[in-house]
Amino acid sequence: MISRRTLLGGLAASAAAGAGLTLASRAVGSPAPVRGRAAGLPLEIVNNSGEFDNASVYVYIVGNDGTQQVRVTPEGELKPVAVADNGSDGFTDYAIPLAGSGTTTLTLPKMSGRIYTSLGGKLKFKAVEDGNGKAALAYPAGWVDSDPNYGVLHDCAEFTYNDGGMYCNTTMVDMFSVPLAIKLTGAKDQTTGLLKDGARDKIFSDLAGVEGFDKLVIDDKRVIAPGHGLGAGRFDENYLAAAIDEAWAAYESKDLKITTNAGTFTGRASGGKLSFTGPASVSFDKPSTKDVLFCDGALAAPNDGTTGPVAAILGAAFNRGTLTSHAEQPTTDPATFYQQKLANHYARVMHEATKDGKAYGFAFDDVASFASYIEDGAPSRFTLTLTPF
Repeated sequence: MISRRTLLGGLAASAAAGAGLTLASRAVGSPAPVRGRAAGLPLEIVNNSGEFDNASVYVYIVGNDGTQQVRVTPEGELKPVAVADNGSDGFTDYAIPLAGSGTTTLTLPKMSGRIYTSLGGKLKFKAVEDGNGKAALAYPAGWVDSDPNYGVLHDCAEFTYNDGGMYCNTTMVDMFSVPLAIKLTGAKDQTTGLLKDGARDKIFSDLAGVEGFDKLVIDDKRVIAPGHGLGAGRFDENYLAAAIDEAWAAYESKDLKITTNAGTFTGRASGGKLSFTGPASVSFDKPSTKDVLFCDGALAAPNDGTTGPVAAILGAAFNRGTLTSHAEQPTTDPATFYQQKLANHYARVMHEATKDGKAYGFAFDDVASFASYIEDGAPSRFTLTLTPF
C-alpha cells in the first residue's frame, strides 16, 4: 500500500513567505511528463451537496507531474503552472466549472495532486516562483484568517495516478469543510469518505463540545486540525505534554515493542530519548505536542523502511491515546482508540462521522489501515462526490 505520506510527500508543507498561503512542494511518484491532451482516467464529479447547484461549484485539479507543478484544464490538458497565469487581481483562474446539470465528466492525466472543490465562489491560487526560480502554486490555507480563500467553502481529495494505477484519499489532515466521498472503479468497486446522515453538523457540534478543541470550529465554514490551531492561537501548544511525559515514564521501566514489515523493535526510554533495538537501531527525542499533531519534528518518518515505520506507529499511538496503555504497537482495535482525555479528539470525531469508520484525521492515520484511502492497479473510472451537508 502507498501511504498518503509516500503518495504526496510534502504537498502542502511550507508557507509562502509573506502571503499567508500554503506553497505546494514536490509530490512524489513517477507520473508521466506533461504531454498535453494525453489519454487519462475518466473523472466524474457528482454534486449531491443539496446546498449548492452546479453553477455554484468549481473544481481545481493541481499538483505535480514529477518534474514541475501543473494544473489540468477543463479539456483535460496537463499544463505547467506559470506566473504569467496570474490575472490583474494577482491570482490565477484555474477553475473548472461543472456541467449545467447532472454529472460532470473530465479527464484526469497522470500526475500527483489534489482535486479541490469550492462552493459559492472561486478559489484564488497564486502562481509564484519557488526558491529555485521555478513556477509554483500557493494553495489555499483555510486555517489562516488572512488567507484570500478563508471566506470560501472549499475542500479537497488527494491522488496519485501513474503507470502503477490510481491511489487516492479524502483528507481531514488540515481541515474539514465540504463532505466529499470518492469511488474508484477498476479491478473492483471501492468507496470511502461517505459520512453518516447529518454528520457535518455533528462534527461541528461535537468538536465545539470538547474542551480544548472548541476553538477549532470556524463558524459554519470549517473545522481546522489542532496542529493548525497551534499557529492560530486556537489550540494549547502543551495540550499533549502530560500524555507524552506519562508514556516516556512508563517505558523507562518496561519494554515497548513496535512491529513493522521489517520486524519487531524493542524500545526503552532514557533521559530525553526513546531508543529501539531490533532490525535496526533507531531512536527518537521526546516529541512536543506540535510534533505529535503534525507527525513531524521528532516523529518525522523518512522513507527508509526502519525509522519511518516506527515513527509512524509511534505518532499514531500518541494521536489515538494508546501508547501508554498498550506496550505492543500498533494497536488494531478501534475500540481502544481515543479513550484517554489527552488524545487527538479532532481525529476521533472525524472517524465517528464516517460510515466505514475511516478518515484521514492526522498524517499517520494510515497505520493499521484506518485512513480513508483506496487504490487500484487497473482503474477505469474515478468519481468524486459532494455528499449532502
